Amino acid sequence: MSRVYNFSAGPSMLPLEVLKKAQEEMLDMGGSGQSVMEMSHRSPEFQAVIDKAEATFREIMNVPDNYKVLFLQGGASTQFAMVPLNLAVSKCADYVTTGQWAKKAFAEAKRFITANEIASSADKTFSYLPEVDKSMLTDGADYVHITYNNTIYGTHFNTMPDFGDRTVVTDMSSCILSEEVDFTKFGLVYAGAQKNMGPAGVTVVVVREDLLGKAQDITPTMLDYETHAKNGSMYNTPPTYGIYICGLVFEWIKNMGGVKVMHEKNVEKANLLYDFLDNSKMFKGTVVPKDRSLMNVPFVTGSDELNAKFVAESKAQGLVNLKGHRTVGGMRASIYNAMPIEGVQALVDFMTKFEKENS
Repeated sequence: MSRVYNFSAGPSMLPLEVLKKAQEEMLDMGGSGQSVMEMSHRSPEFQAVIDKAEATFREIMNVPDNYKVLFLQGGASTQFAMVPLNLAVSKCADYVTTGQWAKKAFAEAKRFITANEIASSADKTFSYLPEVDKSMLTDGADYVHITYNNTIYGTHFNTMPDFGDRTVVTDMSSCILSEEVDFTKFGLVYAGAQKNMGPAGVTVVVVREDLLGKAQDITPTMLDYETHAKNGSMYNTPPTYGIYICGLVFEWIKNMGGVKVMHEKNVEKANLLYDFLDNSKMFKGTVVPKDRSLMNVPFVTGSDELNAKFVAESKAQGLVNLKGHRTVGGMRASIYNAMPIEGVQALVDFMTKFEKENS
């Protein structure tokens, strides 16, 4: 079987070079005589793996020295609880709800603190981002939380809102590594790996050091950022193989020319698809142009029957996982870093053919 073009929102496709490298080292990583999956996380061999992964991530993302990089478990969903438990010293925070995961983060925070929804785009099925700024913030709130890229709905903060000196927390699960980030604008950034970094099971957290050590008394030891910061992400057994794969992805991006080059490639891929959608008489994008994501592109035909036919026929052509989320319907193409432009071109070519045959 030849490999397909996998447009899944996550777990998503990985770079072929990374998979081949992992295949080569499956039985013997770096002359150790063992697979990474067999290594003790306390061994010098694995310490070298995690140290290199962190160093390469810091390099390609230009992470400032006063931020800790943590490799955690539990997915981004666990961060929905960790953030308020660790950062809400006054037990008050603001949330901007722009999609399914933003709603879940807000709902989870309300279990522990007074969480205020200062803006939402639910009125139009999250097809746009609400205008937000520092004038909307609650006095005394410890932080404001935004979801930088909304995987399901295909929106992205293409312009960072001005929140003044308020600590900003953001979920970057579906856009991390796809663009350069000024971490000084954020107090904490978290991202599940399974979209743009590696396999499911790893969550990367980048947190400013002055925010550590302030967790609520009720915070479980494993949910305290300081626990992991003090123990180099190895308070307990970490997801060793997942971290290893993430490290290979970080190295692949570095060898490709870095995150700036990845962003240029992502713009080229997204423009190819959006240009087709904007000129198609059958297919339409669901997001207002100014808020479009480079990573997740939802689109519809306007007919449930045609949508279903398109998904079935595209799969037969090796274009898989294009079915959209149930709350949006239609289709969604997730075109993360690992998706080559050839895959996007193949999708556009098939959409062109499908439109001609079904008009």
